Amino acid sequence: MWTEVVAALPGTVVFQSPASESSLIRCTTILGHPLATDLVPLLRESDGIEGEYGDGLIWSAERIAAENQSLRQDAEFATLYMPFDPLVFFADAGNGDLFALLSEIDRPDVFLWNHEDDSRTWVAPSLAKYLEWRLTGQIAL
Repeated sequence: MWTEVVAALPGTVVFQSPASESSLIRCTTILGHPLATDLVPLLRESDGIEGEYGDGLIWSAERIAAENQSLRQDAEFATLYMPFDPLVFFADAGNGDLFALLSEIDRPDVFLWNHEDDSRTWVAPSLAKYLEWRLTGQIAL
């Protein structure tokens, strides 16, 4: 379902092989909580989606785990930024800013974290709309 929906959108995307169940389990174990409801079936179809210029529209399960673990455990970041625990980062904007879903609230909204001012701005009501709006340029970066 996800690959068909994304492939029908404008722009060029590259799908990866599906994520293995073991990589999804490893990701949730590292995060310490389940992945967002919509993210799991997407990763089961494509373990990451790249845009036309190699930009990470959706990271792989491994990268999701690694990036979130790194941000949450960085002692310097803890003094500079609000806690990252409420967020699950799943993509980058290519400029240092990151896209996130909420980690422990079953709410499908997508937020953009600004690395310069630590703001967290709502950008889409769902993962599907995030992909549509990102590929159509409706999410300004």
